[in-house]
Amino acid sequence: MITLHHLENSQSIRILWLLEELGEEYGFKMYDRDPETMLAPANYKALSPLGTAPVITDDAVALSESNAIIDYILDQTDIQDLRPAPGDADRAQYLFWFHAAQGSYQSLQTGRFVNSLAVERSPRLVRGIIGKVMGMLDQVFYGPRLKAVMTKMEDDLSRHPFLAGERFTAADIAMGYTLQMAAMRGDLAEDYPHTQAYVERMEARPAWQAALTKDGKFVGVPS
Repeated sequence: MITLHHLENSQSIRILWLLEELGEEYGFKMYDRDPETMLAPANYKALSPLGTAPVITDDAVALSESNAIIDYILDQTDIQDLRPAPGDADRAQYLFWFHAAQGSYQSLQTGRFVNSLAVERSPRLVRGIIGKVMGMLDQVFYGPRLKAVMTKMEDDLSRHPFLAGERFTAADIAMGYTLQMAAMRGDLAEDYPHTQAYVERMEARPAWQAALTKDGKFVGVPS
């Protein structure tokens, strides 16, 4: 049986959501962050080579990386509604957004967040210089690329209710965490109203609400 090793306030909320959507039996083990560093505890980091969330175990398998885990779980179930098959009209759109979730959107948001931490935690004497450098990076790299992703997403969601088309898929789960963080920061409401409405629809899903209940601590933080 697949067991989710769930780190509080982390990207593993995606996997908990997926498991609740499938409605099949799974194991669950909760891990708290260190209250001082807010990092994962040592016993969590020891679960996989990367030491990052999420992680699942299944017999002798220990697997990290959100999208790898999603595919692995879907491979183990007969429920395939969440993944358009080869030849399906929605397949290409599904593949694009499923991989853009981690390959583009999450990585860009994480890079921007790390840059802000670098400015915030740098020595006061050089903070102004570092702030200018990081501001330039945001202006010429992070900002334009994030805008390109969000513009396409807004356009797609203005024409159909889900990322891959007319049906809910694992692409919506993969993108969910990062979009919810953007909504919490207020990054969507003004410029991307269709995306903001989409996030609100996802948050209303019974499986998402069940995942929040099982987690019991989720408030949303970058991880």
